[in-house]
Amino acid sequence: MRRDTPTDPAPDAARGGREGWSRPVSAGVVSALVGFTSAFVVVLAGLTSVGADPDQAASGLLAVTVTMGLSCIVLAWSTRMPITSAWSTPGAALLATTGVVDGGWPAAVGAFLVTGVLVVLTGLVPPLGALVARIPTAVAQAMLAGVLLQLCLGPVTGLAANPLAVAPVVVVWLLALRFVPRWAAPLAFLTAAVVIGIHVAASGTAVDGAALVPRVELTAPVLTLGGVVGIALPLYLVTMASQNVPGVAVMKGLGYEVPWRRSMLVTGAATVLSAPAGGHAVNLAAISAALAAGPEAGEDRDRRWVASVTAGGVLVVLGVGSAAFAALVSLAPVGVVAAVAGLALLGTLASSLRAALAEPGEQVAAVVVFVTAASGIAIAGVNAAFWALLAGLVVRAVLGVRRPAGHGSAATADARAPRVP
Repeated sequence: MRRDTPTDPAPDAARGGREGWSRPVSAGVVSALVGFTSAFVVVLAGLTSVGADPDQAASGLLAVTVTMGLSCIVLAWSTRMPITSAWSTPGAALLATTGVVDGGWPAAVGAFLVTGVLVVLTGLVPPLGALVARIPTAVAQAMLAGVLLQLCLGPVTGLAANPLAVAPVVVVWLLALRFVPRWAAPLAFLTAAVVIGIHVAASGTAVDGAALVPRVELTAPVLTLGGVVGIALPLYLVTMASQNVPGVAVMKGLGYEVPWRRSMLVTGAATVLSAPAGGHAVNLAAISAALAAGPEAGEDRDRRWVASVTAGGVLVVLGVGSAAFAALVSLAPVGVVAAVAGLALLGTLASSLRAALAEPGEQVAAVVVFVTAASGIAIAGVNAAFWALLAGLVVRAVLGVRRPAGHGSAATADARAPRVP
């Protein structure tokens, strides 16, 4: 006797299982592609600014991409939660405006190592994490905005210097922002890649095949005062205040309690491991965390962790191909790379300015921090970000600014003191 299909639950269960796994897997792929293509140019710019040669910058990109991918896999697999890690994009932007410190690239590598150790200590010593989380929002966000301003001028200066090459990138970004905002930065990069390809073909520039082969350039870290104060401390503070603490808050908003200690230990250890190869900082994802932990990763919350594992695997693959991305960037015509980096950071600049100026009583201190960070000054080998933070805290103290109840820390009140399991 023929059995009607609707009364047979097996096909429906199988189909439901396939659909249940396909959504987190696809969300993970999207998360990795968007995260990498949106900001890898910023990472390369940051590493180059603090003294890396092209091979060392490519090695740093490989190291930080692979280790953040592995961090995603470890955290998601061990917690069964969709926890994603990322490189510190604000940290890379900070490096891009820092310049070479005393001791050159080895001192920068030493600073990356110190940053990783500080993140590990944050996981081991709860009061340290609570102290960092108490940095006033206005100060932390104004410092970040000042750092980002110089990079966000890239599209403007690029259009003035090389309009034929930069204009297509800006136009595609603007149209994508209107219709597919999530893909605006990746599509801008894709357009830049086309522009670079046309430039290479027209100029007859030879592409060195050896430059496309992934490689690791190890550098012995050197500890210098300029490196620790000028790079490590600002990088640590920016990473904590703009990535890790907000990352916990974002996940909490999605219904997940991130294990603070484990997350800091894993991402801090990843930073330490990647530092000798040029990796600057690995941290919890903040804004992009929703790509793997939100509803787009499936209705079944118990399966969303698969999205983070998938993202980690894709990031490892992208990391292996990072030399080719670095080589592509090195062939770009004038203004194109700076334009892509600036466009990718405009949204972050807007949100930073909005947070910095949200409280009327904090606005004077925030503006002082912003202009100091944007000035790009370096005093005694220490960059502007450190002096901006110091100036903001001094101005707040002199003006007697007090934190309003429930506001004013580097994250929301719920996430300001992360729970340590």
